[in-house]
Amino acid sequence: MMNFRNAGILAGLALSVSAAALNAYASEPTIPPAPADFPAEGKINYVARDSILEFKALPEYHEPDWVTKNFVASGKLPPVKDRLPKEPMVFKTGNMPDGIGVYGDTMRHVIGGRPEGWNYGAGQTQGWGGIDIGLSECLTRTAPLFQVQASDTEPLPNLAKSWDWSEDGHKLTMHLIEGAKWSDGAPFNADDIMFYWEDEVIDPNVSPLGGGASPEAFGTGTTLKKIDDYTVEWTFKEAFPKQYLYTMSYPNFCPGPSHILKPKHPKYSKNTYDQFKNAFPPEFMNMPVMGGWVPVEYRSDDIIVMRRNPYYWKVDEKGNQLPYLNELHYKLSTWADRDVQAVAGSADISNLEQPENFVASLKRAAEETAPARLAFGPRLIGYNLRMNFSANGWGNPDERGQAIRELNRNEDFRKAVTMALDRKAIGDSLVKGPFTAIYPGGLSSGTSFYDRNSTVYYPFDLEGAKAELAKAGLKDTDGNGVVNFPAGKAGGKDVEIVMLINNQYTTDKSLAEGVVGQMEKLGLKIVINALDGAKRDDAHYAGRFDWLIQRNTTELSSVVQNTEQLAPVGPRTSWHHRAGKDDQVDLMPFEKELIDVINKFRTSQSNEERVDLMKQYQKISTEHVNTVGLTEYPGALIINKRFSNVPQGTPIMMFNWAEDSVIRERMWVAADKQGKYELFPQQLPGKPGEKGPIN
Repeated sequence: MMNFRNAGILAGLALSVSAAALNAYASEPTIPPAPADFPAEGKINYVARDSILEFKALPEYHEPDWVTKNFVASGKLPPVKDRLPKEPMVFKTGNMPDGIGVYGDTMRHVIGGRPEGWNYGAGQTQGWGGIDIGLSECLTRTAPLFQVQASDTEPLPNLAKSWDWSEDGHKLTMHLIEGAKWSDGAPFNADDIMFYWEDEVIDPNVSPLGGGASPEAFGTGTTLKKIDDYTVEWTFKEAFPKQYLYTMSYPNFCPGPSHILKPKHPKYSKNTYDQFKNAFPPEFMNMPVMGGWVPVEYRSDDIIVMRRNPYYWKVDEKGNQLPYLNELHYKLSTWADRDVQAVAGSADISNLEQPENFVASLKRAAEETAPARLAFGPRLIGYNLRMNFSANGWGNPDERGQAIRELNRNEDFRKAVTMALDRKAIGDSLVKGPFTAIYPGGLSSGTSFYDRNSTVYYPFDLEGAKAELAKAGLKDTDGNGVVNFPAGKAGGKDVEIVMLINNQYTTDKSLAEGVVGQMEKLGLKIVINALDGAKRDDAHYAGRFDWLIQRNTTELSSVVQNTEQLAPVGPRTSWHHRAGKDDQVDLMPFEKELIDVINKFRTSQSNEERVDLMKQYQKISTEHVNTVGLTEYPGALIINKRFSNVPQGTPIMMFNWAEDSVIRERMWVAADKQGKYELFPQQLPGKPGEKGPIN
């Protein structure tokens, strides 16, 4: 039998192995086939990073007339100039596709998620679909970087308006926006940053939403301290770890209102951690935010309504306080319905990411009367099958689960699984046409760091897969078509694997069904554990899974963001291999190689070296089957034609989701195109905890 580990994967993987050496194998490891051309892909207009925004004071400021008339003139609000920071963020007109806008109108979203509450820092989901992005602001911002050339790429300033490195590169001083306020008028300052860091990120009993907001995500041994109200100082063990600037963006460093949260935290109250997490349920209205819109209405299984933040700290170059849009709607439906309603015009925006809807959506968008325009981006949506590699207790597995973990750590077993997958059939089962591409795993082919010649692909070969399974010591001893554990392992029973999936996405369920059918032919019995939203996340983060199907996250598409999640560099950075009860990660040899590559990448100051390191990462990861790729395809942004200032070629997911990439706070609708969709016209958020907005 051929030993793939020592197959001599050299010279860009252009392998030449004799038929005799292959024995029973019908295929050999190679590079993945080139994906089909896709003419519908939108093209990006690249700009200089400093052309997007700046911080400066302007001679005068403006707001919607009704705010001045109804709230300022009556003494309910201070004048707009007194509600803005000393130097607000100013979006530059030259980077706005359609220029400075006008006030009014609503952006209507449809989402399949449901909100747990507003305590983002304690791990509560708001339902996804862009809600949290509309509420939260983070130290830095990365989503708009899709339009910046790679050589100019560094996170944009946000709550941190600038930063300075010490001469030795071990200290980073961040200067916060000065004089900005939360949506209830309370001051934003370094106390909010320190509460998030010390009492949420560092506190082991709290898990902020996003998955990457763990202490090690910012570097082992990293500390943060307050210098003054508008200055904080990071200290890193590494020199010039600029990588962490990306980790400080959404979703990993988005502080909440400490003046509201702190009194509920167990350190400062008699509350339990569960009571802290659930202190602000969906019914709690007017939660203070730094984002452009505030939640003012929640109707279970119906809608979430958000109104403009009167203290928002961003303006255009004429001094118009943003956002231009007065209201956001989030209709609580299904993810599939989001696409349908956006194409039909009853919703305004959608990330078309369900390939089952591609063909119908393209046909509708091509009609002259179509209310929405549709633009596909690069193939940045991928799915991986991830195996739980922890053999020392993460998830507290029973005897069967522990035996599966040990199989997952067996490279012959992993190769059997990846070779048994007919990826073309998997892609075609989602959508016919040039949409899907064969994806072995590892980096997304849509990222600039992807190198096809450094990607090891084990082609579909069921007989070869069965031979690898035999090498892993698995045989069907009772003749029922399912291989059994070896004697002495899990009672020699059938190898039954529980696979965790997201029950809210049709694509996830379709892929799971395909995996179940193909693994059955290999001789493995797969049982699907389909959970919704938060329950699925809880099971994942707690390690309660054998396998899971996961849609790719930002580190596989941007690489420079959340890079630590590419390998188990810390106890809780990897998506599928985290620390057990002893707080240690039981690393396999190839994982140690991946960690070494990632650590070098994170500290390298050379663009050329970083490119080469990612080639090494891709080769090691795919050769040793760190993840089992299933398929990848492009997504499309669906946006109603009435909206202006939508950047050309906006990907639905690259550095972050399209709801952040389009910069919603500067989107606008021409006066003659505005619809009467506002549910609370000429009203503003009320006091925290009070019902509804005020007029």
